[in-house]
Amino acid sequence: MCGRYLIDDEAYSDILMILYGHASMSGMYPGAAPIVARGEIFPTNFAPVVSGDGASVLKWGFPLHKSSNVIINARCETALEKPMFRKSLLDRRCVIPSSGFYEWKRIAGSKSAKKTKYLFRESGEQKLYMAGFWNEFTDSSGSIYNAFTILTTAANESVSPIHDRMPVILTSNEQDYWINDIGFMQFVLQRQGPRLEAVVA
Repeated sequence: MCGRYLIDDEAYSDILMILYGHASMSGMYPGAAPIVARGEIFPTNFAPVVSGDGASVLKWGFPLHKSSNVIINARCETALEKPMFRKSLLDRRCVIPSSGFYEWKRIAGSKSAKKTKYLFRESGEQKLYMAGFWNEFTDSSGSIYNAFTILTTAANESVSPIHDRMPVILTSNEQDYWINDIGFMQFVLQRQGPRLEAVVA
């Protein structure tokens, strides 16, 4: 489960360039920069994504009916079977740029609730691209907003000592294929994630 992720200072500058580039092509955000979350990104934060409509800032987490909780992850193995996710995964895929994601592990032999926090990144890469999808929702005041969720898959050997799940990860060259190609989407959902390195955060 990816419960938080990072946009560090280096990635933040690059992400703003992505947003501005798409904005200039699509006419989004004329004369004004979108508010982009930075540092440690929490559920319900507004964060940058890239989709078929260009780049924008969306809320992290699908709302639950009659609840303040949100759904921040979807399992890639079952997302196409879930009515809440199926159409979005088929028609509204997006890429979530980051500097890495966090997971926690309880200290071995400890009786306390304290856990060690790890940041996972691709070795030698400044950015990590996570696969997801988005949908449109209406809040309690009647305002319409867009939200995204991150797809997860079974952890590979580089992540499994810390957690049994990890985000579905894309390379920088795969972003357009993920967004536009259903065949590629099906391939990505079945493959193992890349090897990552973990550092204590």
